[in-house]
Amino acid sequence: MSSLEETTSCEETKLGFSMLDIQIKNPMTTSTLVDKNNLLSSAIETNTLESHCEDHSHRILAMRDAMDVLGGKWRLPIVGILNFKGKMRFTDILRGVNGIGAKMLSKELQDLEANQLLTRTVKQTKPITVEYEITDYGRTLITLINEIVNWGISHREKIMGKSE
Repeated sequence: MSSLEETTSCEETKLGFSMLDIQIKNPMTTSTLVDKNNLLSSAIETNTLESHCEDHSHRILAMRDAMDVLGGKWRLPIVGILNFKGKMRFTDILRGVNGIGAKMLSKELQDLEANQLLTRTVKQTKPITVEYEITDYGRTLITLINEIVNWGISHREKIMGKSE
């Protein structure tokens, strides 16, 4: 099986030709590719296509990783409120993130801490106080959050008309 046969369809989309249009001459050596319109003619271009597809797959994987960490209804609002207000206690976050329950907030805070986006500090007071704070790594999300907010505003205006 040649390396071209192992690639995905991202080449088809980018270059606008079908894999059926390609003939492979001697797949055991450097291949010369020819389609009906002579769009491709060298193995160098094949390597470019393969690296494009590998980059595409890598980017999809990175997007999935990001969505695993940030996806869901509550994580970005939690990161956002901690960024805007600084250190907060559990109950303050619970009040600040409208609609979230205590059990869900606890789970989301644990996940965000595991991904190093916030820190949890236990204060030795009576009763014991727990504070949460966004980390420097968590602050790297602020530009992304602002872009999502801007897109959300534009989207709402486009779909629902101008907001009040």
